[in-house]
Amino acid sequence: MSVNKGSNETVTRSEGLELVMERFFMAPRELVFAAYTEPDHIKNWWGPNGWMTTNYQMDVRPGGIWHYCMRSPEGEEAWGKSVYQEVTAPERLVYLDNFSDENGNDVEGYADMRITVDFIEEGNGTRLVSRTLFANEEEMKKVMDMGAVEGMTETFDRLEQYLNGM
Repeated sequence: MSVNKGSNETVTRSEGLELVMERFFMAPRELVFAAYTEPDHIKNWWGPNGWMTTNYQMDVRPGGIWHYCMRSPEGEEAWGKSVYQEVTAPERLVYLDNFSDENGNDVEGYADMRITVDFIEEGNGTRLVSRTLFANEEEMKKVMDMGAVEGMTETFDRLEQYLNGM
């Protein structure tokens, strides 16, 4: 499956229990990595169209936590928490991601997703490759049915707009 948005395309595929999403950004790798790891950047583009993100904690180092809340225009809240396992600037991030409550506690009924994001220099830009590894097929289906592909495609669209405006 691929979703075409504007000049760049988000390419999505599944490989076993992994959801792989790729997108090319016409921006230096250091800038794309900074947009992904600095609270003053990520709050401007993270989340689907129309949603606003508030960072409550963002400590990008192994063992560090990113705790945030996305809010829809109608006031719906989606809390998340990531625990960084590997941070290799500006090349790679590896973190465990899960839905959380406002206190950072994992939401019952969801397993951690292991997300690896590679930032690959390609010509004058950066190819971002995000791999989400699910615990099992049921977890993968549950997250996919929630609109994960559409939501991340819109999030990547917003990242592209943000980078273009810098």
